[in-house]
Amino acid sequence: MWSTVQIAGKPADVFDPPKPRFGLLYLHGAGLETLKASPTYTRLLEQGNLACVCPHGKLSWWTDRVCEEFDPALTAEAHILNNVVPYFQERWNLPARFIGLFGISMGGQGALRLAFKHPRTFQVVAGVSSALDCYEAFDLGLGLDRLYDSREQCRQDTAILHIHPARQPPHIFFCIDPQDVRWYRGNDRLHEKLNALGVPHQFDLQTKAGGHSWDYFDHMAGRVIQFLTAGLEEESRRLL
Repeated sequence: MWSTVQIAGKPADVFDPPKPRFGLLYLHGAGLETLKASPTYTRLLEQGNLACVCPHGKLSWWTDRVCEEFDPALTAEAHILNNVVPYFQERWNLPARFIGLFGISMGGQGALRLAFKHPRTFQVVAGVSSALDCYEAFDLGLGLDRLYDSREQCRQDTAILHIHPARQPPHIFFCIDPQDVRWYRGNDRLHEKLNALGVPHQFDLQTKAGGHSWDYFDHMAGRVIQFLTAGLEEESRRLL
C-alpha cells in the first residue's frame, strides 16, 4: 500500500488504505528513513486502516528556516502547513482535525514544535526519542549550522520555547529510552515545563528497549499509534 508521490514538487511516501477514517503525518529523523522501511509501523497502519504521509524533508529539522538542500526558498514548516496538510483533504477528504502528527528523533522535535506553534491545526501529536535539545548538536554535522547563525539562535527556536502558556494541543504524548543519553534531558525538561504550566500530557521516560535505535522506535510503535488514534477518535466525537 506504499507509494511515492510528489506533493507540490516534493517527494513523500504515502500509505493508502481503502477509505481511511484518520490520517497520520510522519516526520522522519536525521537518518531520513520513512515508515515505508518499517514493517512494524506498516502493519499497525494496515490494522488501523490509517492513511499516512511521510514527506521527505532532508536535514531541514522541520523548521521555518530555509534549508538549501530541501528548497532554496520554501521552508519545511511552510511545506507541511501549505502543501502536505491540504493533501490529506484532497486525497482522502480528511481535514486537519482528522490528522495526527508524529515523528522520531529530528522528526519528533519537529512534530512537537509544529504542534506547539499551531495547536489549532495539530491537536493530536506524539514525539518518539525527540531531539528536543537539538542545539546540543549544532556543530556535529547534522545541518543545524546551515539553518542558524549560532547555537543560541538554534536554542531559541526549540520546541519547548514555542509552548504558549494558554494554547496547547489537547493530546500530547512523548517518550524516550532513559539510555538515550543525548536526548533524554530535553524530554524530561519538556515534561517539567508542561507540568509547571498545568498542561495535560502523556509520557514515558522509563521504558528501556535499545536506546536511540529502531529497536526502541518499533517497540513503542503500538503505544504511539494507539495514542494518536484515541486522540483523533476523541476529537471526532467532540465535533459531532
